[in-house]
Amino acid sequence: MAKKIIQGEKKRKIVLAYSGGLDTSIILKWLQEKYNAEVISYTANIGQKIDKKKIIKNAKKFGVKKIIIENLKDLFIKEYVYPMIRGHAIYEGVYLLGTSIARPLIAKRQIAIAKKFNAYAVSHGSTGKGNDQVRFELGYHFFGPKIKVIAPWRLWKLNSRSDLIKYAKKNKILIPKDKKGAPPFSIDDNLFHTSTEGKVLENPRNIAPESIFQRTISPEKAKDKSSNVSIGFKNGDPITVNGKKMSPGNLLQKLNILAGKNGIGRVDLVENRFIGIKSRGVYETPGGTLLMFAHRAIESVTLDKNTMHKKDEIMPKYAELIYNGYWYSKARFKLQKIVDLKRNKVNGSVKLKLYKGNIIIISRQTKSSAYSMKKVSFEENKTFNKSNVERFINFHKKKLI
Repeated sequence: MAKKIIQGEKKRKIVLAYSGGLDTSIILKWLQEKYNAEVISYTANIGQKIDKKKIIKNAKKFGVKKIIIENLKDLFIKEYVYPMIRGHAIYEGVYLLGTSIARPLIAKRQIAIAKKFNAYAVSHGSTGKGNDQVRFELGYHFFGPKIKVIAPWRLWKLNSRSDLIKYAKKNKILIPKDKKGAPPFSIDDNLFHTSTEGKVLENPRNIAPESIFQRTISPEKAKDKSSNVSIGFKNGDPITVNGKKMSPGNLLQKLNILAGKNGIGRVDLVENRFIGIKSRGVYETPGGTLLMFAHRAIESVTLDKNTMHKKDEIMPKYAELIYNGYWYSKARFKLQKIVDLKRNKVNGSVKLKLYKGNIIIISRQTKSSAYSMKKVSFEENKTFNKSNVERFINFHKKKLI
């Protein structure tokens, strides 16, 4: 039931995570009707395909006065993606967490906007079956526990696609041609990745159609000649591509293009959602895949065994926390400290060969002393005492009992 309008009553404010598309436009109108609220539209530009003019035009149609679009691309990569890369976070052995890592930043900024304009509530467009509702709302709670959360998909009676279309027509909301028929693919994208779900992908037997891929060409269609790329690291984070220093956003975009045209970064998986159901998704993370390979390679010559193995030990839990929306939890903060304990030692460069979906590490360069050519050499030298090896083996024989 819509909130009763009292003459002269000052409207309360709601900050909506707004894309400018059909679903969030319907939500915007619904919020205005149900809560008699002034809706502030908020769009975080984290590298997704974005049409600012369309967002502003569509929001103004509903009388929205405050339309906020923030460019967060560099912040997103530097403060969220890079820490995750340092932790080698991969969920269930496959997923590089491209959607999961974006929600905490959007939630944080949405609450900041709500506080700035004294809004009493925030709202998002996540569906009732997905993980994103959890990720958004845990972020909201961390930064604004007293701010009300409105989740339309759990509240309204628009239970089907046809219900949404009817509501849109009734309220003269523009319906794109691709939204008039059957539900379209559910697509989420940012600078780090693109995910595609729904339609034919819901049946795990079906092969993903080539038409859904937006950032990568198939390995079969990639060029027959390999490409080399060098990635430079400082304090565990990438700072250069082929010797050129770049901002975090530009660096990842460069790697996205290089990897994508070589057929690198595709993943098709069935994942276990936090809310308790399985879902299939097709993900493209071209540049992120290169960064993951290169980071592990530079750590192999800069970190000691115990540090590397400890990171591998905690990684599954670290990845699960991110997937579940626990980016701002004490548990994630604790694991991040372990991940970053010796990041100051992770300096140097890695050269990769890219060829038809394959990544081959061909060179590692560093000034670190963790790797000793003298100790590993097959030539006789005095830096490694072979007489200690027998005592080492005998010690471990006793541990078998």
